[in-house]
Amino acid sequence: MTEMTAPEKTLADALAQIKRGAHELLLEDELKQKLAQGRPLRIKAGFDPTAPDLHIGHTVLLNKMRQLQDLGHHALFLIGDFTGMIGDPTGKNTTRPPLSREQVLENAQSYRDQVFKVLDPDKTEVVFNSTWMDKFSAVDLIKLAATHTVARMLERDDFGKRYKSNQPIAIHEFIYPLVQGYDSVALKADIELGGTDQKFNLLMGRELQKHYGQPPQCVLTMPLLEGLDGVNKMSKSLGNYVGITDKPQDMFGKLMSISDTLMWRYLELLSFRSMSEITGWREEVSAGRNPRDIKVLLAQEIVARFHSQQAAEAALTEFGARFRQGVLPDDMPEIAVASANGHIGIAQLLKQAGLVPSTSEALRMIEQGGVKLDGEKVSDKALQLKAGAVVVAQVGKRKFGRVSVS
Repeated sequence: MTEMTAPEKTLADALAQIKRGAHELLLEDELKQKLAQGRPLRIKAGFDPTAPDLHIGHTVLLNKMRQLQDLGHHALFLIGDFTGMIGDPTGKNTTRPPLSREQVLENAQSYRDQVFKVLDPDKTEVVFNSTWMDKFSAVDLIKLAATHTVARMLERDDFGKRYKSNQPIAIHEFIYPLVQGYDSVALKADIELGGTDQKFNLLMGRELQKHYGQPPQCVLTMPLLEGLDGVNKMSKSLGNYVGITDKPQDMFGKLMSISDTLMWRYLELLSFRSMSEITGWREEVSAGRNPRDIKVLLAQEIVARFHSQQAAEAALTEFGARFRQGVLPDDMPEIAVASANGHIGIAQLLKQAGLVPSTSEALRMIEQGGVKLDGEKVSDKALQLKAGAVVVAQVGKRKFGRVSVS
């Protein structure tokens, strides 16, 4: 076998880093050609400021952009203040209400305050698509709309489903992917990042760049991170999320509650540790090392990223103190319980989890101070947990379970 030259090895290493954790790269040969040019590539990722708060699921894409920055490329953090007033129809079965200009700008500022916890501000260009779209005339917009047919738009999964089920699709919703695609033309993007649900819009950018005589961008889609329950996509509405503005102790505790299997998924998509180091940890766990040790390292890394190393150390100390009276067993069972109407009472949760024989026993144990969730004593017998929640439940000194609510 012919040994790779130094430039080839550098290129191969960069490509491996770019592909780490990614769902799909289109097209790999094109990206190799772009990387071989030896210039900083223009990396685009767009965010519609429809909600002001980010959770660590959002940072999967931001982490990838940071990795590309560290490889020497130019990050274009696009805030879709123009498209935000249209409302992204992706994944929706109804027309999303557009935001006011004031709401968009307020949320955009919140985004800026949060994203630099991940991105390098010195290597990031923040751009707003209103910069070019506000200059579009009616004629310009008609010309843009003329580049694609209704049939092509209906190839998009969510549009197609809504059309077949006779659910209304507003005309302005067809404009959304066209404008997102045109953003790539305006920015002369080399690569665009997005979630797997954005593939149609990302490919639209490629098509429009070809139409306007530009080299087409490569598309890198990132998976949608599962929440703490390990099943559903991370979402604030499901309660299975870790917010990047969560308190250090809450963030640490939530990350310690994930299953040993999900831990590896989080390490691949959220950690900045090398894959060789993570592979080494896998081998150590297979050889008998407690996976909780690795989970602690992950939780500390994430807390330090969004707060500080000092906060991470304090969170670890507090977490240890919570369980000082009852050390978590290595073989703690993972238990799924079913909610009713999206909620479950604490007594019913403990009964379904098999930690108590009856709800009356659960209530008695709560009265006696013998029930803890994530190391904190439960005193409210009417406590309700949302579907998607994942907690470490403890009854007495010896009964434990990692309980996920579906």
